[in-house]
Amino acid sequence: MQIEQLKPIIEAALLASSQPMTVHQLGDLFNEADDVSPELIARALEALAGDCEGRGVELKEVASGFRYQVRQDVHAWISRMWTEKPSRYSRALLETLALIAYRQPITRPEIEQIRGVVVSSNIIKTMEEREWIRVVGYRDVPGKPALFGTTRAFLDYFNLKSLDQLPPLSEIRDMEDPQLRFEQEPLPVRIARDLPIDPDGDDQAESAAASESDNTESDEVAEPAADTADHHETNQPDADPSDASTESNEHRSETSALDKSNPSTADEAATPADVESDDADQDTEEYRA
Repeated sequence: MQIEQLKPIIEAALLASSQPMTVHQLGDLFNEADDVSPELIARALEALAGDCEGRGVELKEVASGFRYQVRQDVHAWISRMWTEKPSRYSRALLETLALIAYRQPITRPEIEQIRGVVVSSNIIKTMEEREWIRVVGYRDVPGKPALFGTTRAFLDYFNLKSLDQLPPLSEIRDMEDPQLRFEQEPLPVRIARDLPIDPDGDDQAESAAASESDNTESDEVAEPAADTADHHETNQPDADPSDASTESNEHRSETSALDKSNPSTADEAATPADVESDDADQDTEEYRA
């Protein structure tokens, strides 16, 4: 059979299959009379891959075999045909899966030691249900912990032919850091200096600054007042000694007058009353006569 006759058969078989097909599986489609060798099938597959150049689909070889798939550059539009949202996986699951892929075979305690946290049983169960990992053996240590490794389904899902196509560890920063710390730009000096460190300390600092400001304003107000008082005293003329003695004599006269009008003792207060009583008695006697 010629390649041109073989190509449409292989193409139709790959499109009809729900799973990738290997060269051996494609060879089972033919009998001895067809005279189709594995080498001829491989050449037909290579020709089909070349025919897909510039088209929306491509012939891709993954771990489980060959398959037709949508090209990545048109996937954004084709994905709108399906209403369901793509699966989202937690960071813990992806970190655990990455450690198994790069360090396999690896035990669960070793994963926990690298990540620094306990690996949830749900994470292991989810990856096993998706057939991404499987138990490949047991460590010969006390407790016999299970050794985990990846599967062909893992490679197919991530569009890989083999583990050799995984990116090197040098391109994955902080792989063994459980927190996956990334470089962060430092804050500007002014912003870092203005960030609050101690809330109570800040309140005290603000109160001190406010009181200092009030004291400064009080000093500024007091200084002009003092200057005004000094200026008033400076502009006031000197007192005349004669005027001072005159004022003193007038003050003494007023004091003596007040003393006379306001008796200081009970006897002095009673004397005018007695005089008035005598005058009243005299008037009464004259009236009777």
